[in-house]
Amino acid sequence: MGGKKISKDDQKKKKDKSSRDGPKFNKASKQSFKTTKGGGSSLSRHERDEIHAEVDAEFDAEQEDDLGSLFGEGITGKLPRYANKITFKNISPGMKLWGVIAEVNEKDLVIGLPGGLRGLVRMPDAFDPDVKSEITDIESNILPSRFDVGQLVSCVVLRLDDDKKEKGKHKIWLSLRLSLLHKGFTLDAVQEGMVLTAYVKSIQDHGYILHFGLPSFTGFLLKNNQAVSGEIEVKIGQLLQGVVGRIDKLRQVVNLNCDPDTVSKCVTKDLKGISIDLLVPGMMVNARVQSVLENGVMLSFLTYFTGTVDIFHLENSYPTTNWKDEYNQNKKVNARILFIDPSTRAIGLTLNAHLVHNKAIPSHVKVGDKYDNSKVVRVDKGLGLLLEIPSTPVSTPAYVSVCSHVRVRVLGFRHLEGLATGILKAGAYEDPVFTHEDVKPGMVVRAKIIAVDSFGAIVQFPGGLKAKCPVQHMSEFEVAKPGKKFKVGAELVFRVLGCKLKRITVTNKKTLVKSKLGILSSYADATDGLVTHGWITKIETHGCFVRFYNGVQGFAPRLVSGHLDNSFKGPELPFSHPRCGSCCCCCRGHFGHSLSELGLEPGCAPSTNYHVGQVVKCRITSSVPASRRINLSFIIKPTRVSEEDMVKLGSLVSGVVDRVTTHGVVVYVNAKGYLEGTISTEHLADHHGHASMMKSVLKAGYEFDQLLVLDIEGNHLVLSAKHSLINSAQQLPLNLSQIHPNSVVHGYICNLIETGCFVRFLGRLTGFSPRHKATDDQRVELSESFYIGQSVRSNILDVSNDTGRITVSLKESSCHSTDASFIQEYFLLEEKIAKLQSLDSGGSELQWVERFSIGSVIEGKIEETKDIGVVVSFEKYHDVFGFITHYQRGTIAETGSLVRAVVLDVASSERLVDLSLKPEFLDESRGESLKSKSHKKKRKKETSKELEVHQTVNAIVEIVKENYLAMPECNYAIGYASISDYNTQKFPQKQFLTGQSVIATVMALPSPSTSGRLFLLLNSMSEATDTSSSKRAKKKSSYKVGSLVQAEITEIKPLELKLKFGVGFRGRVHITEVNDVNGLEDPFGNLRIGQIVTARIVAKAKQSDKKIYQWELSFKPKMLTGLLDIGDKLMTDNVDFSTGQHVTGYVYKVDSDWVWLTISRDVRAQLFILDSSCEPSELGEFSKRFHLGEGVSGHILSINREKNLLRLVLNPSFAVSNGKDLKIDDHLSEVTAHIHEGDIVGGRISKILPGVGGLLVQIGPQLYGRVHFMELTDSWVPDPLSGYHEGQFVRCKVLEVSRTVRGTTHVELSLRSSLDGMVSQSSAEIGGHPPCKRVETIEELQPNVVVQGYVKNVTSKGCFILLSRKIDAKVLLSNLSDGFVDNPEKDFPLGKLLIGRVLSVEPLSKRVEVTLKTSSASSAPKSEINDLRALHVGDIISGRIKRIESYGLFITIDDSNLVGLCHVSELSDHHIDNIETKYRAGERVTAKILKVDEQRHRISLGMKDSYTGSDGDIRLPSKQQPDEAKKENGFSDDTTLVSFPSSSLLGVQNMDVEGENEGFPVFAQAESRASIPPLEVSLDDIDLPDMGNLVSQDQEHIDEADTIHERNTRQAKKKVKEEREQEIRAAEERLLENDIPRTADEFEKLVRSSPNSSFVWIKYMAFALSIADVEKARSIAERALQTISFREEKEKLNVWVAYFNLENEYGNPPEEAVVKVFQRALQYNDPKKVHVALLGMYERTEQHKLIDELLDKMTKKFKHSCKIWLRRVQWILNQQQDVVQPVVNRALLSLPRHKHIKFISQTAILEFKCGVPDRGRSMFEGILREYPKRTDLWSVYLDQEIRLGEVDIIRALFERAISLSLPPKKMKFLFKRYLDYEKSLGDEERIESVKRKAMEYVETTLA
Repeated sequence: MGGKKISKDDQKKKKDKSSRDGPKFNKASKQSFKTTKGGGSSLSRHERDEIHAEVDAEFDAEQEDDLGSLFGEGITGKLPRYANKITFKNISPGMKLWGVIAEVNEKDLVIGLPGGLRGLVRMPDAFDPDVKSEITDIESNILPSRFDVGQLVSCVVLRLDDDKKEKGKHKIWLSLRLSLLHKGFTLDAVQEGMVLTAYVKSIQDHGYILHFGLPSFTGFLLKNNQAVSGEIEVKIGQLLQGVVGRIDKLRQVVNLNCDPDTVSKCVTKDLKGISIDLLVPGMMVNARVQSVLENGVMLSFLTYFTGTVDIFHLENSYPTTNWKDEYNQNKKVNARILFIDPSTRAIGLTLNAHLVHNKAIPSHVKVGDKYDNSKVVRVDKGLGLLLEIPSTPVSTPAYVSVCSHVRVRVLGFRHLEGLATGILKAGAYEDPVFTHEDVKPGMVVRAKIIAVDSFGAIVQFPGGLKAKCPVQHMSEFEVAKPGKKFKVGAELVFRVLGCKLKRITVTNKKTLVKSKLGILSSYADATDGLVTHGWITKIETHGCFVRFYNGVQGFAPRLVSGHLDNSFKGPELPFSHPRCGSCCCCCRGHFGHSLSELGLEPGCAPSTNYHVGQVVKCRITSSVPASRRINLSFIIKPTRVSEEDMVKLGSLVSGVVDRVTTHGVVVYVNAKGYLEGTISTEHLADHHGHASMMKSVLKAGYEFDQLLVLDIEGNHLVLSAKHSLINSAQQLPLNLSQIHPNSVVHGYICNLIETGCFVRFLGRLTGFSPRHKATDDQRVELSESFYIGQSVRSNILDVSNDTGRITVSLKESSCHSTDASFIQEYFLLEEKIAKLQSLDSGGSELQWVERFSIGSVIEGKIEETKDIGVVVSFEKYHDVFGFITHYQRGTIAETGSLVRAVVLDVASSERLVDLSLKPEFLDESRGESLKSKSHKKKRKKETSKELEVHQTVNAIVEIVKENYLAMPECNYAIGYASISDYNTQKFPQKQFLTGQSVIATVMALPSPSTSGRLFLLLNSMSEATDTSSSKRAKKKSSYKVGSLVQAEITEIKPLELKLKFGVGFRGRVHITEVNDVNGLEDPFGNLRIGQIVTARIVAKAKQSDKKIYQWELSFKPKMLTGLLDIGDKLMTDNVDFSTGQHVTGYVYKVDSDWVWLTISRDVRAQLFILDSSCEPSELGEFSKRFHLGEGVSGHILSINREKNLLRLVLNPSFAVSNGKDLKIDDHLSEVTAHIHEGDIVGGRISKILPGVGGLLVQIGPQLYGRVHFMELTDSWVPDPLSGYHEGQFVRCKVLEVSRTVRGTTHVELSLRSSLDGMVSQSSAEIGGHPPCKRVETIEELQPNVVVQGYVKNVTSKGCFILLSRKIDAKVLLSNLSDGFVDNPEKDFPLGKLLIGRVLSVEPLSKRVEVTLKTSSASSAPKSEINDLRALHVGDIISGRIKRIESYGLFITIDDSNLVGLCHVSELSDHHIDNIETKYRAGERVTAKILKVDEQRHRISLGMKDSYTGSDGDIRLPSKQQPDEAKKENGFSDDTTLVSFPSSSLLGVQNMDVEGENEGFPVFAQAESRASIPPLEVSLDDIDLPDMGNLVSQDQEHIDEADTIHERNTRQAKKKVKEEREQEIRAAEERLLENDIPRTADEFEKLVRSSPNSSFVWIKYMAFALSIADVEKARSIAERALQTISFREEKEKLNVWVAYFNLENEYGNPPEEAVVKVFQRALQYNDPKKVHVALLGMYERTEQHKLIDELLDKMTKKFKHSCKIWLRRVQWILNQQQDVVQPVVNRALLSLPRHKHIKFISQTAILEFKCGVPDRGRSMFEGILREYPKRTDLWSVYLDQEIRLGEVDIIRALFERAISLSLPPKKMKFLFKRYLDYEKSLGDEERIESVKRKAMEYVETTLA
């Protein structure tokens, strides 16, 4: 931030003016100087623009003259006049600069640069990528926690941009990445004493790993270093500066010392060959003055370099005019590099004392400070004045215009130079807005419009600051075209709204600008009653949000609430008026006047009166500054309501429903004062069921005539619509004085606890009913007997005025109802609900009820007859139905007939009428209609009596409903009585039977208030729930197990009958208790409801069913005719079944895979889907084939006696084998007992195996079979797998069932419908060949037989093809085609259908060779017939080398397809070291036939010179020439084998295909095996074993090959499998690296292709975390664990470990989340592996406490594991704890004896590496004393000592070792180790000494 220079023209004008008028202060003070970047001016806009233009022009011209471009070492001729100075015009990308951090923001850094420039560093450019990846901070202060204001940093210029917001301003983008700063550095260039900057990459126990931005070397800093040992916390990514100490070039580690004093004093040494790339800004150098320039000094340093120091960076902060005298030529100074420009090789230096000491210059002034007495130090031409500002504690230099002692105001500050820029203009002192700190919310300012856009306008204050006026604040109303409203250049008055992050927002709304009210700019200023202006920012239905200054916001609710905490919830309080909607004021009649805080009439929406952006005057009603909440009111003077008009507790009010919420109903209360009330759901009705029904039908606008005020919370009312409370409102107590003992008071339950119930009355007046006083039966649970909100009648037992406690009783015996209010409220509410349901139809829906009055006769038509009764329809009312129970039928009526019936009950909400056909009702009704006083039937001579209230009557129960009874009284009048009472709504109710006689009291006669019904009260209501009645107990005791009873069927269900017998007794008949033997027909088919049957009690009901029925009954004939002394024996239901037994059961549940049957009351059975049929069509309709209650028969496969569960199969072919019973606990036999070879079974395709693996088919719950690729279809088709998909049902034939030694079962299946052959038309069309018979055995194969098959495996040497399930054949590359095959893998893909001819068959080895060539022997010319008989021993032949092997050459004989072998011993008369260097494939050679074996079809050749002549040149017969020419013209010379009638030429059929014929491996591994590509087998390498007549060397080679094959043990196979898995994993990783999925869909595709790869799943989890979707990552982990095959234990464990890391990072809390996942992982994996994995995660995250706890558990749980104890020891050593020996002692006591050596040796190794080597030596010495001849221990001991490098100790140990008496082989090993060690040291004497000792040992041993 440098001083601005004045242009030359301006200087000339100034000189002329001064010559005429002399200098004047005021005129001079009109000149202003601004910083290069930053600061401001108090001049007017016009003046400032003129001066800026002049200064910029002069500055540009001056820069073009001398400062416009930088100069460096390439300068020639005269020296420059001016020192290099950084400006925006000469700065360029790639330049290295030294700067100081001026601001630290969340996303960027502001850097003060040389010359007053400012640069920006974005967060990604502040760290190298390698370091950024290590930063795991999820907080938003990554930069503030690692960088500080005033910190010196070196940076690199990335690019330069023009500021898009402000013209003329520019942005410099910088980078702090050390990879750019240290570019060109190598480890060789780093020298001790050099100062380097590094990032902290990771924090270790003893120090910090440092990163220099280069991959070639790293750094290390000890924690005890002075710079980092203080209280300052060092974080990853922090920049540290240090001096290079020791350099470990072997490990490429540089050790740093970060002591600040050492760093500040360290001078860069003069290095040989140093280049400019190795210079870093901030580096201190020794320099000499080379010359003095106009504005600085030129220095030379480091021999090769020169640099300049400008005047702002001299040693003295206040250099006088004669400053040049201080810098004599060759003067030695210390300087630091300020900038480096690699393009011009220009270097800037600084001599400033602070910077030379590596400290930023402190700032003692702030922008805007005023200083009256500043001293002029120096006048610089073109720049201004250097002033000494009297700041404290140290004065500060500043640049302004010309004066002596002057008054100055600070404009800006140049952080790097410590130089302030100022202004002397007098107006700058009066300007109120000079900096952003001067801007205060609410202040009124005048500003000039400089830009207008769609977002608003940009305005500028006189001081130069800019502000934004949003478009909504440009006017009071919406501005459609801002450009017309505001003109650029116009000056207007604005009011500041706020200033945040140096961004100022202003408003031009006239109301706000001219407002005289107080300014609300913080929540702390919000005091109750404050009236201020604000503007509306958002309008909701429940109120308006109002914004004030500085971001303060309040809320004006539409409705009044009493408390701020309940009212100010923002959008959570949606209010709307029910009647008027959003635009009318129709509610005035209800409420009288406006009651809203918005000044609106009730029901009027805020949006109709207000709009967003409107300025409003509002009053603060309440505020909570801590919660940043303010409640507002637009009513400045609130209305007052007198106390007389206030609603009082216990009063009755009316209200209108406003809205229905989750927990209740909100209503407007019709009262003076703006009131809102809430009715909870439980308070809508006395009946529990009606309350929820009422809530469901309530709509906004419904008016409650009477509501009881239960409680008042401020202006909010708690209301109740319970009739019991409303009717007794006058009797409800308000306080203790109104409560009298022994009185019964209505109330409601407000809370339930284990010890009793709380009953509330009005307000907070609450009584308590202890548990023993709450119910008559003390055994019941209170939570099951009462519910919160239940209406109750309470008997006051005690009132304590001292404690204020009220004790009440809720026992029904003392609190039962004495009137019919309970049932009356029931029917009244039923009518209300029915009316509300019919409101949509205009109320006409309920007119039908008037026609069906109680007791009237109605005519209807019998529509349908059901088991429980008759359904009747009515002609005029099609949607109303009548119902007549069997009890009310009287005479039997047929369907369709017309009947006349009496109405017993009407359910208006259900549109159902209960009718009766009993003659006595019809006669009575008919008599009434005729007004006859005589009755056909007189009962008890009471017919002439009229009913009166409180009259006691006898009644017969006619209808039993859920909540009430309907009974005929005197004169057959229908009365209704409630079954339950207020206090017993949830109690088990007394059971009433139709026809039962009861005694009741008339409580209310029919009237409109009773809905026209007669209400009765059952006498002794308390007895309805009294289970201890002596009469009932007697009746109960008369029944026991074995008793015969007469019972009535009350309900018929698919699996059981419900019956009643006696008085109130209920029973059940299970479906299996009807017949002696379960049958397939419906046992309940002949039974009907109401039928009286005889049954025997066989058992008591289970405890869980006793509420429904008490006894288990049976209809079985053998039960009814048996003896009565069976007693409790009937209760036992033993599982007396055996496997193979045929049983029948009834379906009680059907799910996707199982049918569940009930065999008896306690025995169940299950039938698997695939055991139900073998037809795919039937399996597909599985769930539809079996119906509830249907009988199913099957055979028992297995029995689970603990669970009384049978497993059934429909196939009876299994059962007893060889006369032996199947063992029930034999799982293997259990799952396969019903599976035999040749069986036809149903299957479901589980997986389509890749390649030619075939299908994996499920044939049982846990049993799978494999369908071979050749067993898929009957015909030869190109793609046998087409048409099959996973989940498809198939019909299978079992080919083979085998069991391995390990106990696993293999099942081979076939899907072919015919197994006689695979002849079809499609096969005949392939290649024009006739269809081939399927080959089942190898004996069916003969040479020249045409066969078909599918490609199984392809290599570069040929391929294998499948001929049948057990027979494979090989095809050599030469036999693949008549033409040349360039790419066998491409031309012969896996699964391709091929046709070929058999060349040879070996039945013993089951090896078959096939050719695919179409040419035959008969078509070849006679001259080319390949007959061995045409060859004779001694003939000289010519040919071409076909292949070169280590044991000889294979040669193709010309004019034939014959191949002979020339063994290596027959190649030359002389020895040949390397055949491949002498011969090459395709080369023409001449050879002599040595032997012809016609039986084995082999030819032995020789090529020695002695055979063919010295020159080796034999003329070929002329007949061979044409063929030669043919081959030369491009035909392949690689002649293939041709089949002969009885044999093949070279026995290449001897290929190793044993694995294919040994049977299939463990079937459970079929899927994993098929997913691995077949091994590539070299077809050429296998020619050798059949060359029977080769020389002995060949036979040795064969023997060796056989020996190697025999050594292919299980371990080798396991190793091959592991290597293959590693290859697959590597391929997956390469695939991901080459084509990284970037979307969830791509990952889904990848996991579908590799479902068992943990690598892919974990990558998918990482992707989810990268988009901050932690839940998605968890779901992916769960999917992976479910998807990966259970056989892939290692892959699953990898996912579990990733799950650990996920929860450790994002769990809430992490420790608990990790433990939960860990507990789950233990259930599915090896516990030891899971523990070790968790330990590894804890170690990586350095959770020391958890590591200790886990290791303690592991050493206890796995105390016999050596590995666990070693992990414990390693952890202790890493923590430098001296408690190793106790742990070692404990381990030796716990570990088995055979593990002691391993543990002690490994512990000793750990001591050498991490602990104390002496302890390790002691351990090795102790174990070697016991086992002195263990050379492996000696070797490990020596390795550890050699690693430490103490030569004397190592040699002494070697000497001890070679002095032992050991076998020669072991001594040879020790001597060789000793010799190798001495050779590594290079001591020749010691080497010779070791050799002598070895010779002495040999001589001694031989002697």
